Amino acid sequence: MIEAGGRKTATMELEFECSNVNKWKEALASYEACVESFNKPNLISLDDYYRKQLPSLIHQRNPNPHINTTELSKLVRWKLTRGKWRPRLLDFVSSLDDSSVKSASEKAFKSLPDLTTAVSELTVLKGVGPATASAVLAAYAPDVAPFMSDEAMGAALGHSKDYSLKQYLLFADKLQAKAKELVSEENSFTPSDVERALWSSAIGLKLKASKSNQDSEIKTTKNSKRK
Repeated sequence: MIEAGGRKTATMELEFECSNVNKWKEALASYEACVESFNKPNLISLDDYYRKQLPSLIHQRNPNPHINTTELSKLVRWKLTRGKWRPRLLDFVSSLDDSSVKSASEKAFKSLPDLTTAVSELTVLKGVGPATASAVLAAYAPDVAPFMSDEAMGAALGHSKDYSLKQYLLFADKLQAKAKELVSEENSFTPSDVERALWSSAIGLKLKASKSNQDSEIKTTKNSKRK
């Protein structure tokens, strides 16, 4: 394990088929440490916003929950910072009309647990594909809609680059089933918890590999100086 701010990041691969609840709990518990160690600009504050502040804001708007353009832009910034940076996507989303975002998100949230309809309501917005739509839905209903991250997709479905609605439905179904498998009277697990555990495992392994490479380079440099 790699230390980060007193917490540990996961450094063992978590296979999707793994049924050991403790391994899943360990990977999930390392999530915040992985976010810190990932060393991406503003990721810590963006992740706190996405996981804690935004869900609260959305639910405060019941019985007509929705998000606005500013919130969607911040969510997309989180998504791109946690994954691959694509500035044009952020430009598209930031220029969306506020009333369109509110209307689409309200319809999407009210469609749940019908993921097909919910995703389709959001993808009418320019710059919002199934992956971004899944992040919006996960902020509101983490027990139904997991975020479609590259790392969790790779673990659940193989390293597919297909970010279609059809693929998301397969992905969500697998994560919902895994969450049901892991949940018990002692353990609470949502599909979004499964996604975060898989992301933590994948990122933890990347960080470990990066640290090993750095250590090797330092050793090589020291040995060269001794010659």
